[in-house]
Amino acid sequence: MPETTADEPGPRSRLRSLASDALAGLTTAVVSVPSGMATAALAGVNPVYGLYATVVSPTVGGLFASSQLMQIATTGASALTAGQAIAAYPEEQRGPALFLLVGLAGLFLIGFGVVGAGRLVRYISYPVMTAFLSGVAAALLMDQAAQFAGYSSDWSITLGAFVDLLVSLHEVSWTTVAVGAIALALMVALARTPLANGASLVALVVPTVVAFWWRPEGVELVRDVSDIPTGLPPFALPDLTLLTPGLVASAFALAVVVAVQGAGVSQAARNPDGSQPNTSRDMFAQGLGNTAASFFHGMPTGASVGQSALNRQVGARSRFAMVFHGLGMLVILLVASQLVGLVPMTVLAAILMVAAFQAIEFGAMASIWRVGGSGRWAMAVTFLATLLTSVPMAVAIGVVLTLVLFILRAGETVQVHGLRIDDDDRIHVVDPPEELSSHGVSVIDVDGSLYFAAARTLRERLPPASSGEGAAVVLRVRGNTQIGSTFIEEINDYAQQLARNGGRLYLCGLTTRFTQQIVRSERVALDDQVVLVPGEEILGASLRAAIRLAEEWVRAQGH
Repeated sequence: MPETTADEPGPRSRLRSLASDALAGLTTAVVSVPSGMATAALAGVNPVYGLYATVVSPTVGGLFASSQLMQIATTGASALTAGQAIAAYPEEQRGPALFLLVGLAGLFLIGFGVVGAGRLVRYISYPVMTAFLSGVAAALLMDQAAQFAGYSSDWSITLGAFVDLLVSLHEVSWTTVAVGAIALALMVALARTPLANGASLVALVVPTVVAFWWRPEGVELVRDVSDIPTGLPPFALPDLTLLTPGLVASAFALAVVVAVQGAGVSQAARNPDGSQPNTSRDMFAQGLGNTAASFFHGMPTGASVGQSALNRQVGARSRFAMVFHGLGMLVILLVASQLVGLVPMTVLAAILMVAAFQAIEFGAMASIWRVGGSGRWAMAVTFLATLLTSVPMAVAIGVVLTLVLFILRAGETVQVHGLRIDDDDRIHVVDPPEELSSHGVSVIDVDGSLYFAAARTLRERLPPASSGEGAAVVLRVRGNTQIGSTFIEEINDYAQQLARNGGRLYLCGLTTRFTQQIVRSERVALDDQVVLVPGEEILGASLRAAIRLAEEWVRAQGH
């Protein structure tokens, strides 16, 4: 009988792991009922679509995710994005438009995963990402305030609708507010108790029972908004007649929102088997889940921070917990789907409002503001864009802002320092010279990128080439592995100006690739105006060699 190694769990261990996954999946399925319904209501569609998505997406996506304990679920950010995207469609077309949107977003996410877009997330600055996710949460909170109060606004802009609610408090349904307040009070009261993980479920059930026995007038129920079908999630092909360029753009924005949120979960995840999560693969998995959900009347889904944390807390051992999560939700649909219709809409709004408030990163935003600089204004612009425009527009502004900040920072990070070698052969970093030493050697160290705009910034920070006669300039560029044509052009022009004043430029610390790029350009007068001194394994050896050559050249000129 073969023995089981320590690295390969035996049948009993695998069975125990599967039992833990089943229990965790069923637990998270029950707890996710309120959020699934609430996010669908937020998007302006039948709340049962959120439950359908929770059946399909985790089951499909969970089998392919690299983050083994990541939980795919409906999220407020994706629901808000979807709701804004389909708001212009007639009410009877919003459902089919939503399913088409989800399918397109799924295809975009699959594409992101295939091309390895996960590595691009690192280029989104922390202030922009924090402001965007917090802005979406704030918009979600404001958007649900009207539903919580039983008030309908004509404003399409989230901030405008919230202000409209504040100036129209005399028109709100206070009976509706009272029912919603029960849910709010329960969630706040249970937040710091052992029942915290089930707070949203308690907040869903208790006010629903109260409303069922009280039967207050003016309190809108889920069944008043949508018919709740029974049975399995229905299969249907997406309606391509609803396809528009605007819907495609919104699908791309939705995919970006899901990808950014999912990247945060992937990067924070720790797999039980010690393997490293792959952000791109997780994007691919979320894309498969959304594509599959689009055929079964499902809402958009993505990796959920809260649901993933709960999944770990209740004992999940592997990705099969997501599969059991979907199967558990299927059982709930088959057994208790008609009970969904009894839930007051204000209760769903209250659940989303609490989740949205908890998602706003007040501490992180305050820290970014205190640090100041460009990050402060990047955060402010992105946050306001999320509140004042649609989510797709905010995504576009965030992407453009990130690119602009990246280019500006790349151009400003280059620094120059003077170098001096003392009698004991020690290298000292000193202030860069304002002028070159006539018939002497000026040694300058370059720190930072030399690509694109940074090359022009370097040129501006070098001492004027005309400030010294017969000057030798040693420019240390160690650490730079890639340059571009801009650097070569700028350094060639500087060398030519030095030559016109009887000087010469020495570039030291060069990598092999760096040297080859300069040689292949055929723009630089090598060994005449410019001397290349390749880098060596011993730190400082190339610098000392360049200084020695420069001093020999100065002496050879008769000075």
